[in-house]
Amino acid sequence: MIVVSNLHITSSTAINPSMISSNTDSMYVMVAPCILDPSLRAEGITRDEDLRAYAACLKRCSAFGLEVVALPCAETLYLGKNRTPGTFTERLNTPEFELIIDRLEIEVRQIILQRGEPLCIIGADSSPTCGVNTTWYGPEEKLTHRGVFLSRFPEIPAIDAFDFARYRVYLASPLFTEAERKYNELIRDLLATHCFEVYLPQEVGLDSASRNRDAIDHIFRSHCDALQKTDWIVAIIDGADADSGCAWEIGYAYAKGIPVVSLRTDFRHVGQNEHVNLMLERSSVVVTSKEALPRALKSPLHH
Repeated sequence: MIVVSNLHITSSTAINPSMISSNTDSMYVMVAPCILDPSLRAEGITRDEDLRAYAACLKRCSAFGLEVVALPCAETLYLGKNRTPGTFTERLNTPEFELIIDRLEIEVRQIILQRGEPLCIIGADSSPTCGVNTTWYGPEEKLTHRGVFLSRFPEIPAIDAFDFARYRVYLASPLFTEAERKYNELIRDLLATHCFEVYLPQEVGLDSASRNRDAIDHIFRSHCDALQKTDWIVAIIDGADADSGCAWEIGYAYAKGIPVVSLRTDFRHVGQNEHVNLMLERSSVVVTSKEALPRALKSPLHH
């Protein structure tokens, strides 16, 4: 019943799996089966954005060397592959279905016993069985709760596919001194342990004041292209005022609807209720320690 897929696709942006923290030694995730096979979903509910999210989930697993283990599809086993959408109370609230998920839970727990606990479960919100944050319980009742099958594994962190799919980070930060560049590398490596792929601007172009116009144009285009493709901005806003380039990148991201998490470890405040410039602070989520970054970015290790 369990499908195991080994993902070893080469990626130019892959991070060495040895960088992943020790609590991911099992190096696998469990996923809602429709992430691997969207045809298992009820008819008519799959959108293009769903398919893009599922593909990004698998790409993230590939980039970090994570095996993908598909959970069994309880709904397909009970209702068949070609089925109309329905909620738990409409279609699944029966003794027969409960027996099915009883059996499937035993099978999944046997896998976990053999392999160790997975990094996380990647679910599909709204699903009556595999929802993470929400589940359609009744026709007019969407609950803030796990689906009925994922609820059988409360001890395992779970993350919705749309959240897991968002793993590309643009690090906006000052990069002009050795100390700044070293700190940026430290943040990059921290995020890599949580399976985030980080674009580090200091790795693009020459790091000197003697750059010619072509080099400057190349750097600008490279950064803009990365901003277009990123899922998150992490901005380091220490200092009396934020770096001007970093401030531009935050403003660009806010205008484009890209979420920004700002890191300010500087204990100075610019006002009674402000850590830093209010325009930067109000356009991002501000954390005050690097350890708080992974949770703010919805790391799969913090659900």
